[in-house]
Amino acid sequence: MEISDSSARQTRNRNHISIDIRHGDYLVASIRGKMETISCSHSLCRVKENIRRTNEKAYIPDKVSIGPYHHGKQGLENMEEHKWRYIHALLSRKPDLEASLDDCLAALKEVEHKARACYEEEINVTDDEFLEMMLIDGCFIIELFLKYSIKSLRRRNDPVFTIPGMLFDLRSDLMLLENQIPLFILQRLFEVVPTPKECTSFAKLAFHFFKYMIPGDPQIHQQKFNLEGDHILDLICHCLLPTYPGVQGTRSDQKHFRCATELQAAGIRIKGSRTKNLLDIKFARGVLEIPHVLIHQYTESLFRNLIALEHSSSDGVQHITSYVFLMNSLVGSDKDVKLLQKKDILTNYDVTEKEVAKLFEKLCEGVDLNESYYGGLFDQVKGHKSTWTTWHLWSEELKRSYRGKPMLRMVLLVSIWALGIALVGTLFSVLTFVLHRF
Repeated sequence: MEISDSSARQTRNRNHISIDIRHGDYLVASIRGKMETISCSHSLCRVKENIRRTNEKAYIPDKVSIGPYHHGKQGLENMEEHKWRYIHALLSRKPDLEASLDDCLAALKEVEHKARACYEEEINVTDDEFLEMMLIDGCFIIELFLKYSIKSLRRRNDPVFTIPGMLFDLRSDLMLLENQIPLFILQRLFEVVPTPKECTSFAKLAFHFFKYMIPGDPQIHQQKFNLEGDHILDLICHCLLPTYPGVQGTRSDQKHFRCATELQAAGIRIKGSRTKNLLDIKFARGVLEIPHVLIHQYTESLFRNLIALEHSSSDGVQHITSYVFLMNSLVGSDKDVKLLQKKDILTNYDVTEKEVAKLFEKLCEGVDLNESYYGGLFDQVKGHKSTWTTWHLWSEELKRSYRGKPMLRMVLLVSIWALGIALVGTLFSVLTFVLHRF
């Protein structure tokens, strides 16, 4: 270590001497590189094989690839050409196109090492190829969000906005776990590319683009949708997380929890929750409150990738996975779906009741639930005893005992009727005595 007049400064005070030493650029860069490698390591990962094999198509982009995992895949060539049109439209909003391009590349070079460290697999491309991929994909996303928010920026024959269903397909692709680039790449590019004055925040643009695809209340999601995350799917996952800690409980087997119609028959009231946050399900005083959820054709893909994201890390409670297992328990058949529809808990758009019933069952296939967020809630529901619950269990036992025995059932009904008449007569006798006595 060298100490020169410019890099070392001594300040003498009455009782001590302090020395301020600045290290060389090489050591600073080395320490910074190590910190970035550890902090960003494997935040962009592959879907685990046990989860992938249940429905591989749910994790593969259909229209556009983002990042290195599906880069250059056959069938995605058309959108690759369209990406170049979008980056040209974005960077041409300043008179000097080359200057805009140079600013972008300079910004990306500053975070290239950090970006590479985010990926679980080693990216076998040159530095220039990696920077070009980050530039094209990042600028495409930003321009897509801009055109969606500001209609005047769209060209008349843009296939993204003229081909039916294309925009929804792109949204679905941009939410896939293996189709992500680091969020800080998008942030850094947004800071240097020319954007309209009214677009001051990348987070606002991104939320506006995805808000109708995220199940739950958009107003709650907007408050949670910030830039504290690894990538776009991570931001969406953060929107859905519960607002309060789960109730501690035993390791209940959620697969054997009763469905909605059975719970209602057992005297447990099911109602829509006033709280619109999707995972804020609670049970109190015999009432199970469940927030509303909209089921559409992209719900399966979204939940599958959110589950895959949770299983990419072993840290903490698996909130989304816990929710899917709970819904699978509640929705055993189309009768349960209709009950939840009636309670304004579930709305299925372009999906039938039977498909909804099968949806959550399919989502649970090949998935392990290590620690349930709803463990305590399950214990509360199972342990709930009410007068109606006791009567229901007794009546069900009677039905099973007298099934196929009509004469015995008739005798039982007559006996209950006679007992009722006797009780009414006794009650009138007591009332008459009391009235005459007083």
